[in-house]
Amino acid sequence: MKTWNWRLACAVAVALVCSLPLSAQTQLICTGLPSHAGLRMALSAALDGNGGLGNEMWASVVNRDGQVCRVVFSGDDRDDQWPGSRVIAMQKANTANAFSVAGLALSTANLFTAVQPGGSLFGLQESNPVDVGVAYKGPAQRFGQSNDPALTRVIGGVNVFGGGLPLYGFDEDGAVALIGAIGVSGDTSCTDHIVAWRVRDALGLDMVPAGVSATGDDNIIHDSANGFAHPECDPTATDKANDLPVTNPIGS
Repeated sequence: MKTWNWRLACAVAVALVCSLPLSAQTQLICTGLPSHAGLRMALSAALDGNGGLGNEMWASVVNRDGQVCRVVFSGDDRDDQWPGSRVIAMQKANTANAFSVAGLALSTANLFTAVQPGGSLFGLQESNPVDVGVAYKGPAQRFGQSNDPALTRVIGGVNVFGGGLPLYGFDEDGAVALIGAIGVSGDTSCTDHIVAWRVRDALGLDMVPAGVSATGDDNIIHDSANGFAHPECDPTATDKANDLPVTNPIGS
């Protein structure tokens, strides 16, 4: 009888949450993460001077359970950015969250070499497929809005080039905690990484404990001999990325 009562209570709790408006559901599961307006503002402010193609971009944030909390774009409308980059941004956020832990941050850029044939993580990119029912559920007019159809759902997917970073904030006891991740897409992968880094810095969610880069964080690595390296994209992006620990130091 106690087991039945517990299951009934759980079912009722789930039903109550699901009956809430989407905005209330999102607020409930996305504590400590940026608002839609806050993320969009930070994204727009981070776009200039990063090398690459100079494109408008998408950004997405997931919580620690991989549920999509935000999807935004920087342009005036959803077709000002590559349409395919909406799903890639969510996929990058999912990846950075899924393969980072409390004591070690891995960016999606850190995974590029490791997943190549012979690499230490070869096959990883096939391990957690995108849920296409979440990724492409419409209506498309809501893509990138505060009621994007993907919100509160788990997108899945593994992306292995630059643009995804874990988010480290503080828990209720004031301790540093991994609370989710951000994904940015819409330009070259190197520029995506730079923009994601700058957005994370602006949001104050960059209390990165450790990483595999030479500076002890999750920055992109351009040393081809390193097992967590990423290809260079263009000279400006390479210089900007190498300077990130100085221009936008973690925890600043």
